[in-house]
Amino acid sequence: MQIEKTSIDGVLVTSLQKFEDERGFFARTYCQQEFSDAGVDIQLIQTNVSGNKTKGTLRGLHYQGEPHPDKKLVTCSRGSVFDVAVDLRKDSGTYLKWFGSILSAENRKGLYVPPGCAHGFITLEDDTDVNYLMGTHFVAELSCGVRWNDPAFGIEWPAEPQNINDRDANFPNWAG
Repeated sequence: MQIEKTSIDGVLVTSLQKFEDERGFFARTYCQQEFSDAGVDIQLIQTNVSGNKTKGTLRGLHYQGEPHPDKKLVTCSRGSVFDVAVDLRKDSGTYLKWFGSILSAENRKGLYVPPGCAHGFITLEDDTDVNYLMGTHFVAELSCGVRWNDPAFGIEWPAEPQNINDRDANFPNWAG
């Protein structure tokens, strides 16, 4: 596995190192030691999957508040998404900045989203599955969100959402 830094403090992109033979390939998708070497302390305690029927489905921007902010490694096992992390950490040098990357079944990249960052994506294909390896248990009363098109972030989404639920569509703009 290769782990690359992005323009946002603590947000990382993972890429597989494939070992191929006549059967296909084998690759490590997560290694605690490699994440530790990259300065990330994450022990995975929960996995989730999001199935998305149609192209243009937008989910987010979600985060979990204090005292249990979430951290996650996001991958796409079917289809493709434009995946985004937004830095909401006021003491960060990249506060209110965003980073986006295409994650797909074909490129097999992942995005690590650290605590204090909001996360969301828009599907680029029908029938897209997104996997979340979580480092924090979900706590419903700490579940938060901010508006996907908040001008404070200026995210350059590749398309307008065609499918977004009421909760995500009506999240407030970031009050900071």
